[in-house]
Amino acid sequence: MTGLELLAEPVADGIASFAFNLLPKVGSQAVAEIRNLFFNASRKYVHTYRQRHCQLKVLGMREPVDLAKVYTGVKFLDEDDVLGFESPQALEQQYRKTRFRSSIGRRNSNEKRSGIDVANEKQYLMVLGAPGAGKSTFLRKLGLEALRTFHHGHVAYHHRKIPVLLELKRFETDNIDIEMLISEEFRHCGFPAPNEFVQQALRQGKLLILLDGLDEVPTANLDNVICTIQNFVDRYDQNRFIGSCRTAAYHGGFTRFSDVGMADFDNEQIEQFIKNWFSSAQDAERGTSQRCWETLQEEKNRAAKELAHTPLLLTFLCLVYDRSQRFPANRSSLYQRALRILLEEWAAEKRINRDEIYEGLSIELEEGLLSEIAFAGFESNRLFFSRRELTAQIKDFLASNLNVPKILDGEAVLQAIEVQQGILVERAEDAYSFSHLTLQEYLTAQCLADNHHWDSVIAAHATDRRWREVLLLTPGLLTGKQGANHLLEALEHKANQCLNSIKLQRLGQWAAASTNNSLGSFRPVAKRVAAIYLALALNRELNRDLARTHILERARALALVLDPDHARIIEMNLARTLTLNHALTRVHKSDLDITRAISRGITLAKRFARLNIFTSVNCLDLLKGLQTLKSSIPTQETSEYQKQIFQARVLKLWFSSLGISPDDWHLSPTDAQALADYFYICELMVRCKQMAVRVSPQIWAGIESRLVTASTEHRALGEPNWLNMHTVQPSLAKHA
Repeated sequence: MTGLELLAEPVADGIASFAFNLLPKVGSQAVAEIRNLFFNASRKYVHTYRQRHCQLKVLGMREPVDLAKVYTGVKFLDEDDVLGFESPQALEQQYRKTRFRSSIGRRNSNEKRSGIDVANEKQYLMVLGAPGAGKSTFLRKLGLEALRTFHHGHVAYHHRKIPVLLELKRFETDNIDIEMLISEEFRHCGFPAPNEFVQQALRQGKLLILLDGLDEVPTANLDNVICTIQNFVDRYDQNRFIGSCRTAAYHGGFTRFSDVGMADFDNEQIEQFIKNWFSSAQDAERGTSQRCWETLQEEKNRAAKELAHTPLLLTFLCLVYDRSQRFPANRSSLYQRALRILLEEWAAEKRINRDEIYEGLSIELEEGLLSEIAFAGFESNRLFFSRRELTAQIKDFLASNLNVPKILDGEAVLQAIEVQQGILVERAEDAYSFSHLTLQEYLTAQCLADNHHWDSVIAAHATDRRWREVLLLTPGLLTGKQGANHLLEALEHKANQCLNSIKLQRLGQWAAASTNNSLGSFRPVAKRVAAIYLALALNRELNRDLARTHILERARALALVLDPDHARIIEMNLARTLTLNHALTRVHKSDLDITRAISRGITLAKRFARLNIFTSVNCLDLLKGLQTLKSSIPTQETSEYQKQIFQARVLKLWFSSLGISPDDWHLSPTDAQALADYFYICELMVRCKQMAVRVSPQIWAGIESRLVTASTEHRALGEPNWLNMHTVQPSLAKHA
């Protein structure tokens, strides 16, 4: 047993005594009998509240979950956060300054307050938030805490009130009698004289009235409901009242109430929720919660984690992880499911009637509409839209579809999407954005997949990190016969355009020739990348451009994704190569730096010999040369000029052993950037292949065979043909 069930008897006893004292005094002979009636009724009331309001069963869960077990404390935004930003420009500036995915439309407020603290402070409270933000859950938890006050005083909620939760979606008629509805709650549980009891409780201010879901009231009856609630609050103003409503649907009207906005979950709350969710003995033994949290922290799940800031979608992620102990490799399917939850399933589970506006707008059609809005925003590099712009886009979309009923109105459709689903959110006055950047990225990818827009997008944005997630999601949506074949070929074409100089062509030719048919177990393309990485790291003249363009980081990322089976070995040896680069840069500084450069060079030469990456590199001569240089390391008294001469000898030995000229690696800033872009696009292409639902084995084999090579058509007359060079690597067993 968990939660309130353990306290049912003492809580019921406390409520019974509390309730008994509200009624007029009775004769001594009837006291025991009436007390017993109140006790039994109170016990049933506690049980009913727990069963009706403290069991979570959402999103297709097979078994309900106890609210007290998984509940994570919520936080409210301060007044400025509720009001939002003063302009769309401020929103854009804030996002571009922070570059934080989850910061769209959110201030970095330090004034967030515990929800329970605010509820203790405010007698009249209206809780506002997006769909799935946890408004209803908060109200139910608050009622649970109010019940606990009847057992002992050391509880989070400080007001001893009997909670009554009313779902406002039941307020469908013109004639609404709130007092009668409250009486029905107690009559159902067998309270003696329920009408008189409720009247006395209301007059003496003994109830906590929880008004859940103002946004779920039928639109035609909303004004009547607001007026009825206001009059009821005015009549019984000694009680405490807490309501909830979706932010987009709230237009005020409750003059006594303080309006507060629910903050999205922060990292601490996300981690706590996961711990609460996976708290069974079996999960504790297996460390499930920690593994789930760590998995969500991984870079590849960065966008999924953004969804976790919304409690409903975090629940969905926990359900997904619970079923397979991982998140799906095809993130597109994950985000599609999350989108459908907001579009349709959440309203259905809460039994909210969709507006009439939806009768002619299917979910599939609405996804198409939203995907076009998302794509237009990405294409114009904008996150925020005015209401006029959105309405115009919706009207154009409706007008272009023959089967859409002509009665649909763009303004009404936008209002319905905003209020009922919360996918488009008004962040400031007349400034709208998607509720999650992840959903905008997914919908943009959906537009690419549906309309085959990727050629123009890749041509213009292949190296723009803003489009990276969109391009990664697109292959997971291409389920036809050709799958992601054409998209991958478009990325290869764009990558090859980066290698448009003779010097870069030479580098590709050298990498292919120097590793061709080598005996190492790495994939051939990973060998080619490792070879270029080594040569780049040796060229200290490139250091400034290497840092600026991130060539080495991008080459490393490509090598690791190309050969995940050998990722650890590749990572270790590329790291050793980088330490050699650092040592060579400082070789003229001190005796110690010179010694390090030679020692690290010898170690690296041995490692590359063992790995059998090269065929046209004489590692035996390289190792002998380095050992010879080690015996003639300059001393402290050696002049600066002589140290530089020694440094040049070290580099010459490396380059001659690799069979390349330092001039070939003296890249202009333009070439350095182009090579960095090439590595980035290739790495993106490999990850797109991994995310794809369908890829032709023949198409991919051809692409991989051409990666990090170069066509010989750019080879100048008289230059050596690297592809025909072949040197058998001597054995280094006795030296290594």
